[in-house]
Amino acid sequence: MSSTFEAVSADGTRLLGWAGGGDGPPVLLSNGLGSIPQAWPGLVADSGLDVVSWYHRGTFGSDRPADTSRVRIDDHVDDAVAVMDARGVERAVVACWSIGVNVGFELARRHPDRVAGILAVAGVPGGTFATMGGPLRLPRRLRRPIATRAARTAVHAGPALSWLLPRLPVDTRTAWLAAHSGFMLPGADPEVLAPMLREFVRQDWSWYFRLAVGASRHRAMDLAGLDCPITFVAGRQDVLTSVHDVVEAAAAVPHAQVTVLPGSHFLPMEHPDLVGAALGQLLARSACDACVTPELPGRTLPP
Repeated sequence: MSSTFEAVSADGTRLLGWAGGGDGPPVLLSNGLGSIPQAWPGLVADSGLDVVSWYHRGTFGSDRPADTSRVRIDDHVDDAVAVMDARGVERAVVACWSIGVNVGFELARRHPDRVAGILAVAGVPGGTFATMGGPLRLPRRLRRPIATRAARTAVHAGPALSWLLPRLPVDTRTAWLAAHSGFMLPGADPEVLAPMLREFVRQDWSWYFRLAVGASRHRAMDLAGLDCPITFVAGRQDVLTSVHDVVEAAAAVPHAQVTVLPGSHFLPMEHPDLVGAALGQLLARSACDACVTPELPGRTLPP
């Protein structure tokens, strides 16, 4: 049964953590920015895994840092370590999504002894804002400036969004429309998506975009020296993280595996069975003594 707990990060920021309560192999969930664990229905519902995660600083019960500039990827890495320590997790496979992929790879670079493997879903190891808009045919040199400028502008629109979005009706019909919007693709179960969206729209949107601006400063990483098992999963129609950039990042790591799925940026919701299967295969490849392959539901990944 899932529960919450408290952890204190290196700079003294109090975090609200989340634990799935499973007794299987340990998995640290490094989530998409401002997301909740329920965005991963394949992990939070009877996966049998010992899943541990946290709510990003300033969101959903985690405090904002005293120094509000402490919202860069390195700060989120400190948060991940604090959460693992609070739960007594010495080493785990890290399941990452979106900006959480940046956090997962930096965690592996700074603390290789804590990371048994990385599942990188719809994200790249740094330089995330430079990957945005690929399917929209934006020239590569313009992607990061445009995306960063949009995030900075959205900070000022935050108060209006924080007033408006929670007042919009969010139900299974709204979720169905979101899943057929093109930004997200059909496949996400409206019964699962609706409660996740209801929570997501309740953000302080000025703070959310401050987090995004902080994450935008994380540049592409040099992956030389990372020797833990790595699996990349990309969405062919992802407008936020170009599939080509994901494949290129995977090619930079000789032992990495990559799978491209017919989906968008929201693969954990659109293809929970296939993402779960990828995680099961990664657990089998990991060197973590506690990571015995669990019986995960789902089909074999396509080649």
